[in-house]
Order: sequence, then C-alpha cells, then structure tokens
Amino acid sequence: MSAEKTPIDGSSSANTLLQLHQLLTSCSKSISGGNFSQSQTSVSELINFLDSVSDASISELEPGAKENAFKILSGIYEFLCSPSLNQENIDALSFELPKSASKFAGVSPQCLEISDNIIHRFIEKCSPRDMLPILCEALDSPNKTVQAATYVCPLISGLSDVFISLQRRHFEQIKVAVPVVVKVVKAISTESDYEDTELETLFERIVVNAHSIRTVCRKLEDGENEKLRALLGLYVLQILALVSVSRNYLHFALRLASILPYSGISGLGLITGYSVDTMSHIVIGEDEEDCLSFSSHVYLGASLSVVWAQKHDEFAQAAKFDFGAIKTELQNNRTKRWQAVGMLKHIFASIDLPWEFKRYTVDFLLYITSGDISNKLEHNDCSLYMTSLFSSLQALTMIIIYASDTVLRKNAFEALKRVLGDIPNSQRFDILKALIKNSDSSSMVAILLDLFRGEMHRERILRTSLQKNEALEADSKTCQSTLFWSTSILELVESVLRPDTGGPPILPDNSDAVLSALNLYRFVLMTEAAGKTNYTGLRSKNNLQKAYNEWLLPLRMLVGGIAAANKNDIDQHAVDTVCALNPIELVLYRCIELVEENLKHLA
Repeated sequence: MSAEKTPIDGSSSANTLLQLHQLLTSCSKSISGGNFSQSQTSVSELINFLDSVSDASISELEPGAKENAFKILSGIYEFLCSPSLNQENIDALSFELPKSASKFAGVSPQCLEISDNIIHRFIEKCSPRDMLPILCEALDSPNKTVQAATYVCPLISGLSDVFISLQRRHFEQIKVAVPVVVKVVKAISTESDYEDTELETLFERIVVNAHSIRTVCRKLEDGENEKLRALLGLYVLQILALVSVSRNYLHFALRLASILPYSGISGLGLITGYSVDTMSHIVIGEDEEDCLSFSSHVYLGASLSVVWAQKHDEFAQAAKFDFGAIKTELQNNRTKRWQAVGMLKHIFASIDLPWEFKRYTVDFLLYITSGDISNKLEHNDCSLYMTSLFSSLQALTMIIIYASDTVLRKNAFEALKRVLGDIPNSQRFDILKALIKNSDSSSMVAILLDLFRGEMHRERILRTSLQKNEALEADSKTCQSTLFWSTSILELVESVLRPDTGGPPILPDNSDAVLSALNLYRFVLMTEAAGKTNYTGLRSKNNLQKAYNEWLLPLRMLVGGIAAANKNDIDQHAVDTVCALNPIELVLYRCIELVEENLKHLA
C-alpha cells in the first residue's frame, strides 16, 4: 500500500529536516521490528517525501528549494553512514533509495556528488550481485520529471563499482547490465534538449564504465576472459556510435579507441564486419533475443571506427589501426571490398549522424574503389552480399537526393557508379532494377534509368566488338553480353509510364522519371530497329501496340491537357509546369512516330 506524496509546504529548512528525521526514524523502527506491512508504508512515505523535494528543487517552484534539496540529501547520506544503522535497514532501503537519490543529481553539482556517495555507500554495504539488478531497474525507468542525462550518472557510476566488486559470474551479470546502459544512453544522446556539460558528464561516466569492465577482464581466466573481452568490444562500439551521433566528442572517442585492441579487434575486421560477427558469436551464440539487444548500433560503431581513423590520426594510433594497410587491402580484395561497402550502409542510412561523417565515408568509399578495380578478381561470387550492397546503394541515393553540400552529392553519385561498376554484370542488372523500382524520388529514378541506359550502351559496344573480332565465337559470347538487353526492359519502362495505380504517371511531379523512361524506350527501339534485332521484345507487334495504346497515347492526352490548362496562366507554378512538360512532349512525339513506323514495317 503506497502513501500519498507529501508536498513541501514552504516550511523552514529546519522543519523539513525534522520531517526527514521523523520519516527515517519510522523506517528504521518498522524495519528493525520486523513489521513488513508497516515498513513498506514507512519506506513509501520516505520516498514520496524525497520525490517531492527533488521535483520542487528541479523545477525551482519555491525559493531556496535547491539549498533545501542539498540538506535533505546530505541528511540521507549521514543516516546511511551512521554506525548504529544495522544491515537489515540498509538492505531494505537499497531497493528504492538509489533511484530516489539519483533524481537529485540534476539539481546541482553538489547534489550529484552526494547522490554518487549514497549509491557508493549501498554498494559498500550490500551484495554487489543484489545491487546490479536494482541499479539496472532504476536506469530502465527514469521519471519523466527528472533530467535524464544527470539522473543516470550516479547509477552508471554505481554499476562501474558493482562490476569491479563482483566475485563470480562476471560475464553473465555484466551481460545483463550492458544492454540497459546502452538503451538509456541511446535515448538520451539522440535528444537535443541537453547542454554540452550534461552530455559530457554522462559520457565521462560511460567511458569509465567501459574501463571498469576492462579492469574486471584482467582478473579473469582465459574462458570467461574471452567472453567478457568480446562483450566489452561490442559495448565500446555501441558507445562510440552514440558519441558520434551526439556531439562528435574526439576525446571520448580516443579513450574508447584505446580499448579496441584489448578486445582483439582489428580495423579490417571492423570494416568488413568479421570482428563484429566473431564477438557476437562469442557473446550471444544462437540466442535471438540477446542478438536483438546487442545488435543496435554495434555495426554503426564498427563502421564509424574506421571513419574516425580517417578523420584523426590519433584515433588510428589509439586503436592500433594501420589505416594505409586497410585501404590497400580493400582496394586489392574484391570480396572484402563488398563486405566493407555493405558495412558502410549503417553510416549512410543513419538519420542522426552529422553530415560530416557521411562526407568522410563517401571519401573513404571513393578511395577503396579507385583504380582499375573492375579487372581484379573478376570471377568472385557476389550473391552472398547482394542484400547489403543494395542497402548501401539505396542509402547512397538518399545522400544524393538530400545532401545540401553540392560536392558531397557529386561524390556520392561517383561512389554509386563505382560500386555498381564493381558488381558482376548479372547482379548489377538486378540491383539497378531494384533501385529504380524502390525509389520514391522522380529525379533519382531518372538518374538510375540513365545509368541503366549507359549499361545497355556498353553491352551493345561489347557485342559489336565480339561480332567483328571473333566471328566464330560471336553467338556464345553475345549471349553473355545481353543481360541488360532483355525483356525486363518492358517491365522497367512500364513501371514509370504506367505505374501500379493503373493510369498514366502523375505530372509534373514525375517529370524527370517520365522523360528518362521515354528516352530509354526510344534508345532501345531505335537500336533494335537499326540492328534488326529484338533482344528486348520491344519490336514485337503485341508490345508495340501495348506501348502505343497503354503508355504513349494516354500520356499524350495527359500532357496535352495539362499544357492547355496552363497555357495562358502567368502564375509561376503554371510557367514551371509548362517548362517541365515541354521536353516530355517533344520526346513523346518522337516515340509515337517511331512506334508507328515500326508497326508499319510489321504490317
């Protein structure tokens, strides 16, 4: 049964301290007397009183509230340090007081110090194994009225003390605490309401917490030591990601970097994902639930570690990365390069990271894809990496669309082309199609369709070269160079000119994509007609009639109607609309002429 919250009534500081003394005396008597029901009520009344004091001091609703809070908190600490206080009382109060004391941490630096002392006192007097779940529960349930960044600081420092004080089952117990800490810090670091000093205090505690795990590792034997070192590595990577997202703190990143070698992590292992997978297997095994709790931000931190090394030589030195060797290996090893590209998607896709990190990541990608990479290890199988490569390329398109920096957009586009060029032809065809069909941006679809047309042009040149130079083997080699010249082109063009809605595309919203699709259709039809081929099926009578009746004529009616409606309108939007439709109208007219001409030849 919980008591009603006791409000501060504006009485003097002496009366408030007297009220605290009475509540503490009541708790002590009821706990020592073995009256369980009464002790629960007494502790509840004490906690409600403390919460009312901390709420009032944080909101500063009353004059002198902060000074009053410091006196109350000091009174609690003096009570806990009293030689006459028995262990039974301390154990009973340990369940609620750490959380309540932490709520005072945001009142002032002095209150933060006393909150630290109170939690440290409980850890000294109670079993560390019992204190760990208490602190984790307090971390996982911050009160909405408190300042979370400062509230969690005493609790995280308390966990650092607990880790070092544990006597056995270190790995199992620390493994429970780490995801709780990461979850809380992630929630705080992604908010923008905190001052730099608050976040610096928080990350200082987090870094110390990581170093406390390292201290524990040194005391353990090989088996458990390996597990805890792997857990430490996963923890550090997640915190590094949160440091990067939050304020880009170099000094914290350097201290985290110094832990990475201790966990057996290499720079190449991080950027390819090998080190993360190895540590995850050691820590998590086959436990899917554990996998969900640890996967968040681990891969982002692993990718960012290499970007940090690119940005700052001192990070590479602290982490013991040979950055030059990493880049050279990725340039020369196609499989590892694909793995690295797949890892970089975590940076490209992050909505919380500063653009600066994405700029450095694009530069890194440009470096490892520089040179004549297309001729190196040409026969590697890319099928295992298709999903991750697609995700990275899709994330790159988002940078091309949304980055405000012109140079970054240009470099991202160049990186996109290089990565596509590094993928074997058959998989490149599938990935380009998937990128086009899964893009919501008309401009991006237009760019990708132009790239698709470029691939078709290269295939045509290759086919022509084979037919001229190796006539005897032309048939077999031509079959290998017609991946882009296939019936799939019909489906691709139709997805733009007659989308899933069933009618013509929405204009002028999709003007870029429509113009590019029309140009692609015209290019293919003209090329097939000139070579008297039909690899794509576009020149069959049924497909010509389908394009004419279902794509081109409805589109001509739509374009004509919009142009007529805006012809005499001097509004800027109307002028822009007409300007956007003019090139479409021109290419559309030529496509219709071309289809009619081909149908005439087939008649």
